Amino acid sequence: MSEILCEWLNEEVKLSRSVVPGSFAEEFSTGYLLGELLHKYGLQDDFNQFSQSRVASAKLNNFSRLEPTLHLLGVQFNENVAQDIMTGQHGAATKLLYELYIALEKKRKAKLTGVAMEAMRPAATAKLKSIESVLYRERLKTLTPRQADLQLQQISDHFEIKSKAVEDKIARIHIAEQQKVQKLQEEQRAQDIEKHRIGRRRQNEIMARIQAAIIQIPKPPPSHTIKAIEAKRLLKKKREAEDTYKNIKKFEKSLAGNASAVHSQVTGSNIKESLQTQKLQETAQEITAQTATELLGIYSDDDYIRKIQKRLEEDMFAREQREKRRRKMLMAQLIAHEAEEEAYREEQLIYRLMRQSQQERRIAVQLMHVRHEKEVLRQNRIFREKQYEERRLKEFQEALDREAALAKQEKIDYEEQIIKERECREKIAIERAQARYKKHYSICWEVMNQIIDLSTKVGEYRLLTNNRIPLKLMLDWKEIFFNGKPMYEQASIQPLPNEPNPEQLVELNKMNLLDEKDYGEYKSMTGEWCPTEENSENKPPLNNNILGHVLRRLMEIFYPPKPKSSLPLFPPFPIKGCILGKLFSGKTTCAKFIEKVCNIQVLSVDTLVQEAIQAFLKNEVKSEHNVILQEAESSGEKNEVQKNLSKSPPKVLNKLQTETSTNGTKGNCPVKKDPSGQEFISDSSQDGLSKLSVRAQLGAASQKLLKKGKSIPDELLIDILMEAINQTPPEKGWIVDGFPMTINQAKLFEKAYIGIDPETKDANSGKLSLVTDPRAPNKPPVTSPAFDVSVLLDISDTAVLKRLANLKSSKSKSSQTEQENNNKNSDAEILEEKIDLARDQVLHRISSFLDTWPKLEKWFSVHQSTLVKVNAETEESLVCETVKEIIMEEIAKNQNRKGSAQEISSGKKLLPVTRQDLLPPIPVAPLPIDPGSDEWIYVDEPLPKEIPDFLVPYWEMVEHAYMNTIKTILRCLRDEQHSVIYYIADIRKKFQDYLKHPDHKQEFVSQWQSDYNSIADDLREDEETKAELHQRVTDLRDLLWDICDNRREEAEQERTDIMNDGWLLDHRGIAMNHFFSLMQVEVDRFQDTKRLLHDYYRAMEGKIPTDDIQDFTRIPLLDIFDVEQKEEQNKSRRIPLVSWKLPSPEINITKSKSKGTLQKSAKDENSENGVATLGKDENLITDTWQTAVTAVSNMVTAEIQSKEMEEEKEHQQLELKEDLKSSRTLSGKAAGKDAKDTKKLSPKSATKKKGPPSTASVVEVSPAPITPEELKKRKLTLKIKQEYFSALKHEEVATKSRLELIKEKALAFVEDLTMKAEEAYKDMEKWLGSRFLAEMSSVEKLIEVARHHIESSSKIQYEITLEEADFFISSDVKVIPDPVLSPHVPHIETSGSGTLTISQLTTLHKQFLQVAPKGI
Repeated sequence: MSEILCEWLNEEVKLSRSVVPGSFAEEFSTGYLLGELLHKYGLQDDFNQFSQSRVASAKLNNFSRLEPTLHLLGVQFNENVAQDIMTGQHGAATKLLYELYIALEKKRKAKLTGVAMEAMRPAATAKLKSIESVLYRERLKTLTPRQADLQLQQISDHFEIKSKAVEDKIARIHIAEQQKVQKLQEEQRAQDIEKHRIGRRRQNEIMARIQAAIIQIPKPPPSHTIKAIEAKRLLKKKREAEDTYKNIKKFEKSLAGNASAVHSQVTGSNIKESLQTQKLQETAQEITAQTATELLGIYSDDDYIRKIQKRLEEDMFAREQREKRRRKMLMAQLIAHEAEEEAYREEQLIYRLMRQSQQERRIAVQLMHVRHEKEVLRQNRIFREKQYEERRLKEFQEALDREAALAKQEKIDYEEQIIKERECREKIAIERAQARYKKHYSICWEVMNQIIDLSTKVGEYRLLTNNRIPLKLMLDWKEIFFNGKPMYEQASIQPLPNEPNPEQLVELNKMNLLDEKDYGEYKSMTGEWCPTEENSENKPPLNNNILGHVLRRLMEIFYPPKPKSSLPLFPPFPIKGCILGKLFSGKTTCAKFIEKVCNIQVLSVDTLVQEAIQAFLKNEVKSEHNVILQEAESSGEKNEVQKNLSKSPPKVLNKLQTETSTNGTKGNCPVKKDPSGQEFISDSSQDGLSKLSVRAQLGAASQKLLKKGKSIPDELLIDILMEAINQTPPEKGWIVDGFPMTINQAKLFEKAYIGIDPETKDANSGKLSLVTDPRAPNKPPVTSPAFDVSVLLDISDTAVLKRLANLKSSKSKSSQTEQENNNKNSDAEILEEKIDLARDQVLHRISSFLDTWPKLEKWFSVHQSTLVKVNAETEESLVCETVKEIIMEEIAKNQNRKGSAQEISSGKKLLPVTRQDLLPPIPVAPLPIDPGSDEWIYVDEPLPKEIPDFLVPYWEMVEHAYMNTIKTILRCLRDEQHSVIYYIADIRKKFQDYLKHPDHKQEFVSQWQSDYNSIADDLREDEETKAELHQRVTDLRDLLWDICDNRREEAEQERTDIMNDGWLLDHRGIAMNHFFSLMQVEVDRFQDTKRLLHDYYRAMEGKIPTDDIQDFTRIPLLDIFDVEQKEEQNKSRRIPLVSWKLPSPEINITKSKSKGTLQKSAKDENSENGVATLGKDENLITDTWQTAVTAVSNMVTAEIQSKEMEEEKEHQQLELKEDLKSSRTLSGKAAGKDAKDTKKLSPKSATKKKGPPSTASVVEVSPAPITPEELKKRKLTLKIKQEYFSALKHEEVATKSRLELIKEKALAFVEDLTMKAEEAYKDMEKWLGSRFLAEMSSVEKLIEVARHHIESSSKIQYEITLEEADFFISSDVKVIPDPVLSPHVPHIETSGSGTLTISQLTTLHKQFLQVAPKGI
């Protein structure tokens, strides 16, 4: 396959470079040869843009341009194939070339070009392929590494190769050194062996000398043992003989091959041996005899028998010889054994003789040997010590070299780690910048879309409203734009969905936004609801202070306020601050410097947590001072400062107590055992946690969380920090190091230190929206922030990494010096641990700081205004001095504030002592105080519980109904305004389209033109013919004028129909009903307010609230339905309706009238009806307003009258009671039944005779004195009456002002609607007249052109066109053919004097070619 492809590429295609089978992967990796191959076949037009370079960008360019062509050929090619070819994968280029070979051969056989193949591909497939090509380029970019990355990889590979070579060289050197050491060791071992051998030789020589010096004296054996020795010798010989005999028997058995064994004992006598030989001979003869007798019967060969006999004889002789040798060998063994025994006996004798002398010499030899060994051991020890010393020095040098290499490698690794961390940090910074850019881009994109939507919306409405957009619409769009809502409708919300989708939710939010805006303008009487300049005195009504006070009091009773926690008290510290910043920004360094120089307490949260845990582990008990404070608190003598000092977090402590009570045997509580073996907790440990200090209790909670692997919550950290602040001396300030780290910690600390939560809101503040109480308690005074100053040590991420690297290098140097000096410090170890931990978490902590700092910056700079930034990248001393200056400046400011506060307080103390106090008071008549003013004292008598329970929900319902109804009505008015704009724009467009409807004038003009052109040319000059043609033109003009008149009459009828369709009347009625509904809402609010005030003040007087006999006032609405539907709806109607439509003008018009009179009467009636209906609408609005105002005034008057009548009744009842009391005092002296009768008759007589008797009694009897209680009650009643009537009058004025504003806006809305409709109708009339005049002028132009052609007696060659109001002659269309031209006669050239014609020159040239074709 490879040879075929090479032959094809080299011989047929003839590429610029020849390829061989093994070089496909390398030659085609750039894609240049593939582009050249396709270019040879005419498929790659952009081959001049290919590059032969092997860089990544060139490969990416080449393969991006190859992909469309390969897909056009139908070759399977994607980014993975391209990557395989670029990376030189085995077989990838060969496979692609084979597919190209097949595809290109097919193309060559089909004889198709690249353009033809592109044209044959479907459009949809081509579009899809283009999209795939774009995706291919993007994926190929991601898959193809950059050239910089490749070069970096090559450099790294080169350095890796070099490092491997260095490592190999080091390894070879190490192996050579090891071999040298091993060789030295072997040489040393050989020397040791030689020394040992020489020593052994010397020792052997000494032993030989010792042995030579020994004198051997044989010792005679004792006499009593000779017999025993001989007996043993005989026994031994006997045993040896028996063993020898047994061995001979075994040998014979193996030779004979007999299975049976002959077991006999050899005695040593010759008789037994002869007997044995005889038996053997006899047995042999018997065997031969038997065999001979057996063989005779079979064979009779004598030779065979003789051979057997000879063999038997030979065997017998051999047996005898063997026996002789055996006997001889036995004798030799016996002789040798006896010699050995003799020698043994001699040795034993000598040994016994020389035993004592040998022992003595042996001892001497041993002593010499020991002395020699000692000397050898000493020499060996000296030699070994030298070896050990050399080895130690060598190992120490190797250890030093190894440590240096490790330190160097560690430094290299650390630098690489720093580079990686820096790259990671840069990557994170790039990602953050990209995120900020995307966020900014998305915001700008959204704003631009909203601006475009607003512009297009304005453009659309400018077209709809004829460049006059209402101000209300622009304000609504502005509100939507500023709130980021879409300008166009996303989904329909008509009707309101139960479960809206996201688009409908957006539309509902837009609707609610506009409703809130319109309601706010209506409530404050601004914007659209601002009074006109003519009625500028109608200002927004003032707040009803009395009603506000009443409602606030009811709300406080119904919704009792939550008890506020007591504010924590801290001594006035000179400074309260915090130092913030990134990791390694120098916070702790600055804090320590300030603590040393300025005598300020530095609080570190980590240190405080560790101290709290240590306090718990050491069982830190409360101090005596705190115990005394707790006893004082329990006895009732509480002090705020003491309470603050002994304060402990209840949640944490309660949780700890419950946990320790359940697990009482655990922890640090001592446990005792009773004699029975049962465990019980001692009395001293039952309340162990209660006796522990607050810090120890907080440490217990922290330790428990840390043991579980959980982080300490922010609340617990705040409690630990607050306890540390409590323990700080008042004369010293405090600064927190690196705290707070999150916005939640900052808010919690602010709440814990100041005692006020910045995010809490008053629960009853948002429940009253219609009225407010000016005397309501305001928000708590703004307290100073928890921190006087917040210092930020600003530093870049690069500087943080540099400082981390410097700390790491300094740490390694310090560790080396410590190893040399063998001095270890605990602080250094802790620093190393912190540095290692920070090195692992530096990027994470930097990113977390960048995430949390924007909110903290806003908190400290905007909410507290205490943030000061310091550049921490300068020198350490300069940064510390800068922070010190900031702290000292803040301390000076605090001292100045305290001094000014003391001066003010001392001035206030001196103010009361004035000259006016010494003078007697001058009596001044007090001015009358208006109810509801600042000096007025409200009546706050106790109320029954049922009154607030009823009135508060009732008022909430009134407010809710008032707001929702007004919002709904304003929304309807807004929709009505949109419908008016769309309707007027629609009728304008429809009327303009109606005016542009085609007519039949062109047909008559074309017919006349064809008739005119059909007249013969010779008749056109005749005068009678011209007169006839002029008459035809006149008839055409009359016909066209009639068509124009008819079109004008039809357009006028269309305009009249539009004006009489009733839309304007209906929508005016709808708008008026909306405004009447607004009036009804205001009247309802007044009635509800009156009822609430009535019930409230009657309840304070101690009376039962009465039901309102008068029904609610209903303002009638306009009836806009047809007459047929009225009877059906009258039954179910709750609101009265008023009929207001005029009879239609079409009823009064008879059919017999002419068209002209019809048009005039319609115009007059329409104008008259418009003026009449407008005046009637204004009268209806004014009458309805007057009805509402009168109803409000009547309600106030009726309430005042009913109050006065009630007071008169009460006054009469009081007079009757006084009369009864006086009559009882007069008749009290009488006795018996007369007194009882008078008591019974006196009330009757008093009721029957009201006039004269009462006066007589008054004259006769002095009035009873008024008690103080009654006087107080009368004053209270009078004050309640004043408050009630003042509140009613205030509400009456406010309601009337709003009703007046509604009337003005209703009149303006109706007038504006009428003006817009009238303006549209006038524009229609204007368009109609201009259209008619334009058509008439076009007809006149046509007649002029026709008469001109008649007078000139010429045909009208081009088509005459009369379209709508335009007249023109179309030069593109001819109605008569062009005249036929006469044939052209060719010009014959004549030869002049000395000149040749063209034909002559042509003939001459032919002759020259015949004579000399090549011109030679």
